[in-house]
Amino acid sequence: MKLLFFISSLSGGGAERVTANLANHWARSGWQVTVVTLSSKTLDFYELNPGVKRIALDFVGDSPSPFTAITNNLHRLVALRQVLRQDRPQVALAMMSSSNILLALATIGLRGIATVGSERTHPPQFPLGVAWETLRKYLYRRLTAVVALTEESAAWLHQNTRVRKITVIPNAVYWPLPDLKPHIKIPALPVGGMILLAVGRMSEEKQFDLLITVFQRLASDLPDWVLVILGEGPDRKLLEAQVQSTGLRDRILLPGRAGNVGRWYETADLYVMSSRFEGFPNSLVEAMAHGCAAVSFDCDTGPRDIIRHEVDGLLVPAGDLDALEAALRRMMSDTSLRHRFAERASETRERFSIGRIADMWKQLFEEVKQ
Repeated sequence: MKLLFFISSLSGGGAERVTANLANHWARSGWQVTVVTLSSKTLDFYELNPGVKRIALDFVGDSPSPFTAITNNLHRLVALRQVLRQDRPQVALAMMSSSNILLALATIGLRGIATVGSERTHPPQFPLGVAWETLRKYLYRRLTAVVALTEESAAWLHQNTRVRKITVIPNAVYWPLPDLKPHIKIPALPVGGMILLAVGRMSEEKQFDLLITVFQRLASDLPDWVLVILGEGPDRKLLEAQVQSTGLRDRILLPGRAGNVGRWYETADLYVMSSRFEGFPNSLVEAMAHGCAAVSFDCDTGPRDIIRHEVDGLLVPAGDLDALEAALRRMMSDTSLRHRFAERASETRERFSIGRIADMWKQLFEEVKQ
């Protein structure tokens, strides 16, 4: 199989990690794999197998006016089209909405290339703006197929775009995760100390402010626990100020983005997700694969497809702080319950194994390739 990935960048992020993982898997399997990004290689966070051909178009930048935006995107389309004509993949796979749209436009008139778009979030929770939403509505019909992460996302695409074929394929999980940079040291806790872990971008949709509020309610009753939130993002200063106001600076830690996140999953005693929405949360399935029981808001979409309620974790109504507090109190107070759930949580290694998920992608490629 000759496969080309197209994505904005390989900087840190869920879609970027999925791209690198799949590209590396298929390169090791003997496929001819090319990864094309709009960004330069200097922004790469994830490592690629030496067998993966890497092409960086270096066309990332802000557009201060509509005219500049049109001009920049035309340059991107020309550059991508040139790569497609030279590389001639059997299948071109785009990652994320804007890349899907650019791929649909760049392949107009090119024959012999099956085009697959891939939505990495739940579309209604992450609107693109009027122009891009209009493009998505009408241009998705030019793609041979589109992949959604969940059935809810697939239903939305059927209703709101003119897509021809939709397939649901969840993200694969890697276990154990490799140690990458930056390496953040795990703090030495007192005997009996335990870690409640959250991982994600420090941005509004992750609702880490709510998580900090809930932990503050629990802190005095559960003095052995610390809350660690790994990640970076635009809300860091706001979260730091909130932590300062709680008087719990020694028990609510914001150490940054960790390349050795697998070590944190292994060390954590419980994982928590407080998101307002998700696509298919890699951090949740990774934590569980590393043997960590989980508590999560039952937000759209993903958590309910990963956590088996009362089997390997707990789901609580989205946005309900009292329910989240109750679920965390229950789990944090009951060691045997955490251990029982954690043992079942590790079954995600097989449920979302790279072999199983890659086979779903391969079946799709075989169906659409020309």
